[in-house]
Amino acid sequence: MKFKALIGTSILAMTVATPAFAQDAPAETERDAFGGEIVVTAQRQSERLQDVPIAVSAFSAEALEAQQIENSSDLQLTLPNITFTKTNFTSSSFTIRGIGDLCVGVTCDQATAIHLNGSPLFQTRLFETEFFDLERVEVLRGPQGTLFGRSATSGVVNVITAKPKTGVFEAAADAEYGNYDAIKVKGMVNIPIGDTLAARVAGVYVKRDGYTKNLFDNSRIDGRDLYSVRGSLRWEPTDDTVVDLMGSYFREKDDRMRIQKQRCQRDPTGVLGCLNNRRDASAANGNATLASIFSSRELFAIQGLPTALALGSLYGTDFFHDAVVPEDSRTVSTAFTPEYFTSELTFEGRIQHNFGPISAQLSGSYQKVKVDSRNDYFLATGDRTLYAGALNTLAFFAANGIPTGLPAPAPAFVPGSSAYFAPIAAALIPNGPNGPLCTSDTDPTGLGSFGGNSICSAQSLQYDRSNQISDAWSGELIFTSDFDGMFNFLVGGIYARSNTTENSYYVNAFGLDYASGILGSFSTFAAGLPPSSLGQPFFRNNTSDFSLKSYGLFGETYFEFNDRLKLTLGLRYNNDKKFVQARSILLSSNGNLLVPYGQTGSIYDSPFGALFDADPFTPCTAASPVGAVGSAPGCEAFQERTVSFNKLTGRAVIDFKISEDNLLYASYSRGYKSGGINPPLQASTGVQESFRPEQVDAFEIGSKNTFGDGALQLNLTAFYYKYKDLQLSRIVSRTAVNDNINANIWGAEVEAIIRPDPNMLVNIGFSYLKSKVSGDSFFSDTRDFGGGRSDAVIIKDISNAANCAVASGTAGNAAGVNAFVAAVNGSLGLQAPTAFPADGGIASTGAYSICSVLAAAAVDANGNPTPTALAFDPNGIQIFAAGIPVNIKGNELPQAPNLKFSVGAQYKINFENDMSLVPRVDIAYTGESFGTIFNGNVNKIKGYAQVNAQIQLNGADDRWYVRGFVQNLFDSNSTTGLYVTDQSSGLFTNIFTLEPRRYGIGIGAKF
Repeated sequence: MKFKALIGTSILAMTVATPAFAQDAPAETERDAFGGEIVVTAQRQSERLQDVPIAVSAFSAEALEAQQIENSSDLQLTLPNITFTKTNFTSSSFTIRGIGDLCVGVTCDQATAIHLNGSPLFQTRLFETEFFDLERVEVLRGPQGTLFGRSATSGVVNVITAKPKTGVFEAAADAEYGNYDAIKVKGMVNIPIGDTLAARVAGVYVKRDGYTKNLFDNSRIDGRDLYSVRGSLRWEPTDDTVVDLMGSYFREKDDRMRIQKQRCQRDPTGVLGCLNNRRDASAANGNATLASIFSSRELFAIQGLPTALALGSLYGTDFFHDAVVPEDSRTVSTAFTPEYFTSELTFEGRIQHNFGPISAQLSGSYQKVKVDSRNDYFLATGDRTLYAGALNTLAFFAANGIPTGLPAPAPAFVPGSSAYFAPIAAALIPNGPNGPLCTSDTDPTGLGSFGGNSICSAQSLQYDRSNQISDAWSGELIFTSDFDGMFNFLVGGIYARSNTTENSYYVNAFGLDYASGILGSFSTFAAGLPPSSLGQPFFRNNTSDFSLKSYGLFGETYFEFNDRLKLTLGLRYNNDKKFVQARSILLSSNGNLLVPYGQTGSIYDSPFGALFDADPFTPCTAASPVGAVGSAPGCEAFQERTVSFNKLTGRAVIDFKISEDNLLYASYSRGYKSGGINPPLQASTGVQESFRPEQVDAFEIGSKNTFGDGALQLNLTAFYYKYKDLQLSRIVSRTAVNDNINANIWGAEVEAIIRPDPNMLVNIGFSYLKSKVSGDSFFSDTRDFGGGRSDAVIIKDISNAANCAVASGTAGNAAGVNAFVAAVNGSLGLQAPTAFPADGGIASTGAYSICSVLAAAAVDANGNPTPTALAFDPNGIQIFAAGIPVNIKGNELPQAPNLKFSVGAQYKINFENDMSLVPRVDIAYTGESFGTIFNGNVNKIKGYAQVNAQIQLNGADDRWYVRGFVQNLFDSNSTTGLYVTDQSSGLFTNIFTLEPRRYGIGIGAKF
């Protein structure tokens, strides 16, 4: 196999114009950086790209620069069956052949394995930094679990950094300036230290103004300010030994937006917030949101509280009735300036030694990653004038107390009652009803505004925060043989540990603070307890500890029957163990926890937590108080869960060389991704505590060809996947939970490089993909809890702002079910169901109500229809707490466009003085896809195209260059991905788009 002869070789020096400076390659493999002689490690051994029987694409440093691939997200513009999009919680999804990060949560594994120099990365921010001083980037399509291990069901992205070179001094630098006042500076220096040791230092700095205009204060937001540095050492003490050490640090701190834009077909009823047919430039109906519901006249009336203290009515004008939502994806109106911080520290070490025909490689890595982002939750400003009456009433109560309504000489106000409202006014409206409104800060203690931790603004603020701190390390040992006979092997093992010590998602809103104070004060006043709020006054889904322990043992055998026919057989044993400690908290969702005003420490230090029931079935007691881990379910501060998974996987590949330049192969591989643990929820929903591992059986055939001594390189691939238990996320009770479905995927890919003469080059990529859910799979569509039924009523539950559905027991009895809801609502002082707009994509009617009250009216303790229900339907009334499920069999997977096409062309014009001019154009088209598994028009992502162009003047011997460039030439704002938010937020859609048009000039030199 002669693998040793290739180990350590670098990619080709490009003969066309390029600004980057790769290591020199052996003369016998020099062709070009787009062509067939690039060396890759797709099979954990160095091999020619065209000899590898895997669908793998590789980019040298030169090719990355030439095609303006500046970061991982740009890879989608040229690779077949690859898409990339940002996602909702400071993360992203790199999707290969329709499989991306459909699983959302701290215990989820990535579907695409990300490696740096062959070592796995956990929770990496690699997709956020800029490429610099690389040797190459390899993208392997299809399951690669046998050699690359866990999290490789869709494929692998392996980023290879440039290594130090002994015996030679080199340096390079380039700078770029463009619109948005964008500055990018990159540099590298390679320093030899004696004959066997060398050091290399490289870095990049990027700063630009914001892409987005904020109409609220006429500012620009969504800017970037980041840097990354890397230091490497290489020691070659003997011809058979190489030692590599590397350390890198990446940091970003700016006002980058995690959520770029929101879309909504506004629901005038407020029951849903957003309808189910279109994504308009409108704000969600604020009456559908948790903050509005908890502070509404209707809820206060049911609780027996003065409605004059309510911030609004569920049937009245909503907070976002006049919100400005521009059509332009890069224009918003927000009173909250986004904040973004992330950092990643990485260390790697590797020792390679040849023991004659056996090579050994020992490698290890360590990472520490932090990310923290805050964003306006609705990306809109509301109408605080609607709060005027309630805030004046609060100030009155704070100054005087609760009116008695009794004639003199009885006291006009309840003595001492002002103490129950003065702390609320002091915390939320410290300068009076017309002054700034104070909203809880994202406070880990849970005290928020009532603990003095707040953000005050003339506007009523609503914002979220997503943050995480984690670290990980891994060690891997691989032995490779290089015998002269027909048999060779590779065996290895890896052990990895990852630990997350903080992962939280917060949602803060003035209305939640207000409801926490008012509801808490009346509760304690009625119970004769000291004035307290209902803790905590904001939503927080918190994982305080997540640990992963994983190991794998793997091996492959290679049988080269002759110079043309080879058989590869591989096996891997995977073992994963996960532990999580988590909680989900909002307004005492872990028990009716009352927190005295002026409380210090945290909300769990309250002396009143044990006095109230955590849920109807399990009371918290002094012996089992709220906050004690291991106490009664519903009372404990944290939920602790452990799961373990193991699996044997493998692959078989047969490849046949028709000639030295023509390869045929067929393969089967089984991919595996471990399962995980769903987070705790604030309501009982029937969601499973854990979700199963996913498994894929992948069949692939391919052909790799080079014709005309490099004039044409043509690679063809066809594949079929059978997925079992594919992990899929949905939002339940304001939290991402995961389920499993089965799916089939098939498609084809074409990659070609055409070189009609030495100065002209054209690269082409094409792919077709078809995915569908196989077998019956029933899930409720968050956007339509009525499941498309006209004989159902979608309920907005005013006790928790979630939705449920009420349906007739007799098919088609719409009149009966509507009359039933109207009757129950009449007893609650709520209105009867109403129809949604005809163009809203909702067949059901909708109403505000309380799901538990409806359920009690419909079904008795034995599960039988009540007389009340039978009066409206002879077969009774059905209550669907989690919505009416629909069958998604046959639906397409999210982020799986049917078609992709890319073409790039460049021509090198040589001058007599050894200078050259190279113009280049790249065009990429991504076809239509869907943003969620429910498909439909509202979830459709339209196909889009992007065009990049540049022209570069190279100096003699390529010692310097000047380049003009433009990215996204036609300034497309096309959507790349979307996220549907929770029912208690109004079901708006967050969208993510291409970056806007960028243009500028760059210069560079090497020494």
